[in-house]
Amino acid sequence: MGQNQISLDMFENDAASRKLGIELVELADGTATMSMTVTEDMVNGHGITHGGYVFILADTTFAMACNSRDDAAVAARCDIRYLKPTKSGDVLTAQAVERARFGRNGIYDVTVSCGADVVAEFRGDSRTIPIPK
Repeated sequence: MGQNQISLDMFENDAASRKLGIELVELADGTATMSMTVTEDMVNGHGITHGGYVFILADTTFAMACNSRDDAAVAARCDIRYLKPTKSGDVLTAQAVERARFGRNGIYDVTVSCGADVVAEFRGDSRTIPIPK
């Protein structure tokens, strides 16, 4: 299988992310950039983007980065820090960067931005798995 093909196949089959309008901007070994426009359906009772939608954008970007090599991987652990609120109509961009890879494990950081503002920081630990057939 070619490099990045696992990520591309995974994203093609990811109905949840695609239905939310998440788009792949860039993909390379150990990195990924994705974007999503916040819709009215994604805001909470305070009129700001529900944290779950910010998380799914970061998590999807993390998944693309940790599957960008010839190994399939899943999340072993992840967490997020919300720094600034966003609202309907905002375009969020998530950028994932591989920090370390060792054995079957990896550590990735994802920064979610809205324009020049960092709105969330996400860290994910991955674990490689046998490639599904």
